[in-house]
Amino acid sequence: MAAKKDKKPQPSEQPKQTLLFLKPKPVEETPVPIQEVAPVVEVVEKPIGETPVIPKPVLKSPKILKDLPQKKDAPIEKSEIVPDNQDNGDGQPDHQPIFQAVGIIVGDVRFDEEAKGTVTIAQKEYSLFYASKHRYAYDALQKEVKATGGEQVRLIVYPKVMHFPKREQPYLMSFQLVGFDRSREATGIAKELQDFEFRLCGLWQFIPVCQTPCISVFKNFNKERLEYIKSAEPEKKVRFMKASHVPLIWRDAPVRPFRFNPKLDKEQQGHSSFVEVLAKFLPERDVFGFSKLLSEPMEKAPNFLKARKEDKAEALKNKMQLQRSQSQKPKKKVWG
Repeated sequence: MAAKKDKKPQPSEQPKQTLLFLKPKPVEETPVPIQEVAPVVEVVEKPIGETPVIPKPVLKSPKILKDLPQKKDAPIEKSEIVPDNQDNGDGQPDHQPIFQAVGIIVGDVRFDEEAKGTVTIAQKEYSLFYASKHRYAYDALQKEVKATGGEQVRLIVYPKVMHFPKREQPYLMSFQLVGFDRSREATGIAKELQDFEFRLCGLWQFIPVCQTPCISVFKNFNKERLEYIKSAEPEKKVRFMKASHVPLIWRDAPVRPFRFNPKLDKEQQGHSSFVEVLAKFLPERDVFGFSKLLSEPMEKAPNFLKARKEDKAEALKNKMQLQRSQSQKPKKKVWG
């Protein structure tokens, strides 16, 4: 407390202190959630030298927060509920099944003068070709074969099976190149799969032109592919959506392969199960043999693209017209 001016300070008294009062900066109030209402304590600042007196806490009723605007959550769309590769709570990403047929083969690779490739496995020769997006791998493989001789090269491939209209006529097996393993530091499929091991994911069913049940691998659905087939010509559309039917020997399968019965109504037919398996390629029989079940068979398959019967009929009609027109062209006379 301030002393009187005419009274001299006693030796035992403390020296006079100069107090500087600062106006505190107003504190912005932050809305307090309804669920957690903490008691608000009002503190009165006192000059230095006086014993501060802390008043009792004053509890403010949560009723005053009822009028505060509450932020509402935006509606969640179906596609946002479980995004792709989202953690499912146990530390592992959700499994997203897709149609797939990919594996590893090992054999002697050769290229002819026209850069047509073949791979020899167990004294059997198979055609080796590529899609446009894997042209770089095909060119790199040619250089590798030229430098090393091409013996026992480890290839990453898609199995391609050509079936013929007659059921008794054997199918033709070939392989589409995806990449090759230089045996340095294998990654991805080259690391996950053993030699001649394939991952096959598709519909487990019989097809009319094959005596062995197959895993039918269709084109996986996405918006970009859908936009493409909407504007594509019928021939390109059918070729793009063509499925690969991979023959598989699978004894004691947990589900039977679907077989179409023309005597039954559509409601009684049933449907194909979606399966994911590991299988070994058996070159002596040109077929795949079941090794391991990767997941339980599914009643409902992932979304996929499939050509309509109308598109197939129109594509076939156009193909026949083209062949007819080419056969009717007059042959050029060769003068001796």
